[in-house]
Amino acid sequence: MSAQQRTYVVLLGIPGAGKGTQARLLEESLGIPQVSTGDIFRYNLKNQTELGLLAKSYMDRGDLVPDEVTIRMVEDRLQQPDAIKGAILDGFPRNLIQAKTFDEISAVYGGIKLVPLISLDDEEAIRRVTGRRSCRTCGAVYHLDFNPPKQAGRCDIDGGELYQRDDDKLETVRNRLYVYYKQTSPLIGYYFAKSLLVELDGTQPIEVVFEQLMNLLT
Repeated sequence: MSAQQRTYVVLLGIPGAGKGTQARLLEESLGIPQVSTGDIFRYNLKNQTELGLLAKSYMDRGDLVPDEVTIRMVEDRLQQPDAIKGAILDGFPRNLIQAKTFDEISAVYGGIKLVPLISLDDEEAIRRVTGRRSCRTCGAVYHLDFNPPKQAGRCDIDGGELYQRDDDKLETVRNRLYVYYKQTSPLIGYYFAKSLLVELDGTQPIEVVFEQLMNLLT
């Protein structure tokens, strides 16, 4: 092999399935970074990088950022020193074009090791996402059912006001589910055909899902 082998894990699942939580836990245990397209976009836009400005030019016109721009951003992120041993990919690839391109990019490093699909039904996903509340001052996140604040509407840490982010509101969550089923769900069959897909029950406790993931990866 012409390059050092890397561990690439692609997490799949509908919004609210717990991909971000599991990615952070895997990051801590495996020593490879969580790479989220949302974080990458925010970084490039905030720092006005060449790719960020290019993406902004599409966004300002109300157009979708082309796959090739997204792919270039991810490829640039994966060349950073902390990703020298691999990455946990959360939110990428988002469609078949991105998946096939990433296959080519990752092939030199040994390809994708595993594609865990964290399964959850739509109504439970909606309950999880719409129940989230964030502190306006420190950013701490609570949940009305699973992790409520001691005082309703106030952060336990600094007493800041808790609010519901726009992307956690019901209409937005339903639209995110629609986009997932339209663009991302075809990846399930794509990775199944490559014998990379492993389905996990997302209704299990976080620590159980994490233990199952670690058993698959180590």
